[in-house]
Amino acid sequence: MTHNFLSPLTGSFAMPAAENPTVAMIEAAYRHHGLDWRYLNCEVAPSALADAVRGARAMGWMGFNCSIPHKVAVIEHLDGLGESARIIGAVNTVVRRGERLIGENTDGKGFVAALAPIVDPAGKRVVLLGAGGAARAVGVEMALAGAAEIAIVNRSAGRGEEVAAIIDANTPAIVRYQPWMSRYVVPEGTDILINATSIGLFPDVEAMPDIDADSLRPDMVVADGIPNPPLTPFLRAAQARGCRTADGLGMLVNQGIVAIRYWTGIDADAAVMRRALLDLGL
Repeated sequence: MTHNFLSPLTGSFAMPAAENPTVAMIEAAYRHHGLDWRYLNCEVAPSALADAVRGARAMGWMGFNCSIPHKVAVIEHLDGLGESARIIGAVNTVVRRGERLIGENTDGKGFVAALAPIVDPAGKRVVLLGAGGAARAVGVEMALAGAAEIAIVNRSAGRGEEVAAIIDANTPAIVRYQPWMSRYVVPEGTDILINATSIGLFPDVEAMPDIDADSLRPDMVVADGIPNPPLTPFLRAAQARGCRTADGLGMLVNQGIVAIRYWTGIDADAAVMRRALLDLGL
């Protein structure tokens, strides 16, 4: 019998890396689908990023994820960018295509995929809380998925206006910046409200974006990008008012599904990946 002991390699470059649970859900998917692939969580300092990419290229890695602080810095070491990564200006997934390493961004794609069973963004009016890297990725992908209008709500006008300008210039959506000066009242007619800030992330699990909970309405979909804990105070408040909700754990799982599709060509089982994360206590 002929044996093949050469496993295709994927992984993640980040610093810090020890708390990244992506390896658990990706390897669970590989096992479930009978793939003899590996996912290696690697601690890579900024000064070592170029060497890490050269090493992945030399060893024939099929791809890798990039997390903080490498999402922008990795671009100069790649051979090209996908559309959303180019617009966002950041990469979180690298894919080997022949001899080329191409940068993609699955942050927003994962978010849109997590929303799909609940609502189609096409033609919808969206309010997006935050203007950091996650908000930029989510805003771009919501616009590319057909959202008609997007309001970027952020306390820093400079960052909010920058994100609004990027999405407005590169997508068909109508995008505007709205100041977040005090308790935010969600406008009438909003179809989808998204928290793309870090408010509510472990360990500050009782924190909630400063919004007027009375402005949440049952016809609104409310989504949170926070994966840990999955059921944030923000989502609990929305559910109490009859809103349909989408949690950040679904976003994390769907980011992994998109990455696995890029690398292997298969559609991984979301339930298997979500269970792997829940088994960790997320």
